[in-house]
Amino acid sequence: MKTRMSLRRQVRHPRANDGAITVRGRRGGDGGFTLVEVVIAVVLMGTVSVAALSAVVTSIRTSSVSRSAAEVETAVVNAADRVNRAKKSCDYTIYAQAAVQIEGWPASAAVVTHEYYEPSGDSTVEGQWVEGPPSAPACPGVKTDLLVQRVTIQISDPDGNLQRTIQVVKSDV
Repeated sequence: MKTRMSLRRQVRHPRANDGAITVRGRRGGDGGFTLVEVVIAVVLMGTVSVAALSAVVTSIRTSSVSRSAAEVETAVVNAADRVNRAKKSCDYTIYAQAAVQIEGWPASAAVVTHEYYEPSGDSTVEGQWVEGPPSAPACPGVKTDLLVQRVTIQISDPDGNLQRTIQVVKSDV
């Protein structure tokens, strides 16, 4: 007569009369694992660990890029606000440089270009934007009345990975 092997483990309480603990597994009484089972378990745990670590690294990288982008955008908006509040001038570079230096970045992280609008002599012809310093007493040869200036501010993060640009139009009109 064949006996059936039980798949359940049977454990005798340690306080039993003889003090012995017996574990009976599916292979009789050895209760161990084969080398194949151990290798499969290690491979599965390694695969899960690599996937989890990959997700963590990606999350950290994304967070860093988002933080840098927010800092650059804050600096560019700060620079635009400073230029907008400043008196009419030939050069607004110092205002943009101050905005990046508040972030702890070098002044060279801000690049500013200046243009002024030069109307045409004919009212049917559109005027044009002329590059250069746009304001008169400090900048001779440029009209001051109804002067329209366009200041383009470009700010880069210290690593040079991110850039943001904004234009500010200043006008007496």
